[in-house]
Amino acid sequence: MNSLNKSRFLFSVLLLSTITAIVFTNLEASSQFFSTTQIAISESMGWFIILTANGFLVFSTYLIFTKYKNIRLGGFNAVPAYSYPNWIAMLFSAGLGIGLLFYGVAEPIGNLNDYPEMSKNLSYNAGKAMSLTNLHWGLHGWAVYSALGLCFAFASYNRKKAFRVSSLLGNSVEDNKPLAAIIDIIAILTTIIGISTSLGLGASQINGGLDHVFDIQINEFIIIVVITLLGLLSVCLGLDAGIKRLSQVNMFIAVSLVFAVLLLGPTVFILNAMVQNAGVYINEIIRLSTWTEAYNNSIYQNGYTLFYFTWWFAWAPFVSLFIARISYGRTIKEFIVGVLFVPSLIVFIWMGVFGNSAIYLLVNNVSDITGAVSNSASTALFVLYDSMSFSFALSVVSLILIVTFFVTSSDSGALVASMLSSKKGADIKGDSPLISRVTWAILLGIVAAVLLNAGGLGALQTAVVIFGIPFSIITAFACRQLYRSLEDELNN
Repeated sequence: MNSLNKSRFLFSVLLLSTITAIVFTNLEASSQFFSTTQIAISESMGWFIILTANGFLVFSTYLIFTKYKNIRLGGFNAVPAYSYPNWIAMLFSAGLGIGLLFYGVAEPIGNLNDYPEMSKNLSYNAGKAMSLTNLHWGLHGWAVYSALGLCFAFASYNRKKAFRVSSLLGNSVEDNKPLAAIIDIIAILTTIIGISTSLGLGASQINGGLDHVFDIQINEFIIIVVITLLGLLSVCLGLDAGIKRLSQVNMFIAVSLVFAVLLLGPTVFILNAMVQNAGVYINEIIRLSTWTEAYNNSIYQNGYTLFYFTWWFAWAPFVSLFIARISYGRTIKEFIVGVLFVPSLIVFIWMGVFGNSAIYLLVNNVSDITGAVSNSASTALFVLYDSMSFSFALSVVSLILIVTFFVTSSDSGALVASMLSSKKGADIKGDSPLISRVTWAILLGIVAAVLLNAGGLGALQTAVVIFGIPFSIITAFACRQLYRSLEDELNN
């Protein structure tokens, strides 16, 4: 308790509890508010979201080629705390997890259905759909994590600052205690809302999977309670005994699953399509990443590109701080390559295998995968498995993976929120207060359950947009401060 920053912790808990209580007691009005707000923000701030996402990608890539690339996080003699496999497994599990399983089938098929510039050529449309999927899940998203994660790691390990967002913005902000507290509270709320969105998706997919595979329907609130309890257990075990072990399990199951789908599905078609997808993505990335739908209505952008980019923004304080926490001893170049390019490559492979497996069903009229996605995105993955051998085994393994990803997101999110509300955060050898981690783990489950009741996945999406945009501005200022500090590091 001595290391707990009581003002940040208590005010964040009080504010979050108040918001949650208001939403819970006004579900219908809250649902309408979420819907109206998302449309208003997306239509007025779409250009800003697009520019900011591209800016983080340019900034992160640029640093690889600068004179700062060999600066080591923690100083010249710092030694990495985790091996490459453990490092990649933990940052991947925290950074994506449930989203890949939920959207691996639904996203490519949804793009085919909803993107307004599709032609009558199915081959062209499929390439465009996969390019949009890679845009939403690849380099642009991980650039947000790499940029802010580097800010956290450098400030904490090289400048001995606290693991807090206010520590990234320079002495003028850090010394202004009220302003610093407000910024850290915004970061905590953004973290909780961002993770709650994924927990809501996970609960929805677990429920959909159980119904589809076993014909069992369970209230999603009960699912969230059970997973929250498992997350609490992992939180109490700490980083090495809890999150690291779970991340290793996640990575093993995920790799096994993607290879199983590749081998059991239309293998040659998938491999051919992935090569073609790579070419289309490289050819289209500039146009797609700057498309604001200025001359059309914004139905597609609101529900897809703008939502995904702001989701990455909302997850940034959580994932970036967690990545920084496990990246002691890496050089700047090593950090950016490991955080930006390696996970993006994994995403391209995952989406390529699952997305093209689904598109194959559409091309060959094997099943109504389009109708399945339109009916319920949460069960689309299991409908895909129905067309393969060992479909029951694949479904069970996927449900297990969703649960382990769910728990990893919950406990690592609680750890990060606790670090943000501590006096000095956590150094490379220590964790934040247990009572704080437990509190945040419980609140994560409560917020996810309430938002689901207040409007389902739409409410979760809107909450992400509302909190993600302000935090992207904070992240931009943190990147500016980092760049200034790197020159001082070389001169010392």
